[in-house]
Amino acid sequence: GSYQFSDGLVFSEDNWQYCDGYDRRFESEIKHGLNAPGEEKLTDGPTMQIPPKFYNVGDGFYDPENRIVFDYQMRFLRNANVAEHEWTTKYGRKGWDEFTNGQPIPCNPELSDPRLNDKEWIK
Repeated sequence: GSYQFSDGLVFSEDNWQYCDGYDRRFESEIKHGLNAPGEEKLTDGPTMQIPPKFYNVGDGFYDPENRIVFDYQMRFLRNANVAEHEWTTKYGRKGWDEFTNGQPIPCNPELSDPRLNDKEWIK
């Protein structure tokens, strides 16, 4: 059998390329192209305002201090277990910005194509 998601994406166990760590586009961006610069998507649907100190967990907002998930109307939904807490605080979209106060780490100069590492060839 096969599994088709609500947006039309069909799961393929042998050739799964969606959300694989290399291609970070949403399915709608794969089908219809990317938005213009400055209009990038944060989600594959409408972007919700996340309350400060909370995370969006897909079916509501997560309060990591109390380990409670609320629905989008801020009604109690469930208590988060350890796995949900750890995954959400590591990967989840949060309701605040973090600033690094520094310069980005420069890219590794070693490039995949050896010709691009040859300074004479680049000239």
